[in-house]
Amino acid sequence: MKFYLISDNIDTQMGLRLSGIEGVVVHGPEETADALDKAMKMKDVCIVLMTDFAVKQCREKVYEYKLTKTQPLIVEIPDRHASSGISETISEYLQSAVGIKL
Repeated sequence: MKFYLISDNIDTQMGLRLSGIEGVVVHGPEETADALDKAMKMKDVCIVLMTDFAVKQCREKVYEYKLTKTQPLIVEIPDRHASSGISETISEYLQSAVGIKL
């Protein structure tokens, strides 16, 4: 099982690289979406880690993959600003997936 990181900042990439996780630093929605498309096609990657800000850059594409693909798993991680609103993210995901608003 291999992890892959899509990050909006070099600090997160460097920190995770120390633990053996490879990845890319992206800037802008198009670059983020392209990196996600490539990561989803990698046969040896089972978990794609994405920083909060990177997910915000292509939220619709992330949700589409989460709803239609079983592998690799996309996991949103807090970025260096620690602005994680994970409960809001889960609520938005549930609302778009099954129409439930919490």
